[in-house]
Amino acid sequence: QVQLVESGGGLVQAGASLRLSCEASGRTFSSSPMGWFRQAPGKDREFVATINWSGTVTSYGDSVKGRFTISRDNAKNTLYLQMNSLKPEDTAAYYCAATRTYSSGTYLAPNKYDYWGQGTQVTVSS
Repeated sequence: QVQLVESGGGLVQAGASLRLSCEASGRTFSSSPMGWFRQAPGKDREFVATINWSGTVTSYGDSVKGRFTISRDNAKNTLYLQMNSLKPEDTAAYYCAATRTYSSGTYLAPNKYDYWGQGTQVTVSS
């Protein structure tokens, strides 16, 4: 059974940093893109970042570009999201996602992903 488990969320003040982790089990995703999405109450799921299988290609949503960094450790089957200069508008549940497709590219659309974590809450106070 495939599982993605996020951790690292919490309550922080504006300007602080957090590092989210997503540990995968049940299969390896070392040959597949992975991504982070977020969803705030009453809003649609929003693309945050994606990374290719080797970690050499990344893409970010406009609202987080320059502040967030996605990375992965394939030996640990773990995906990361380093979030710096957090703003109140970053408040949301953050989800990691993985695909069973072998691809050298990156995926921005949520419907490209087959597996999702349960989410970790990030709350940024002003």
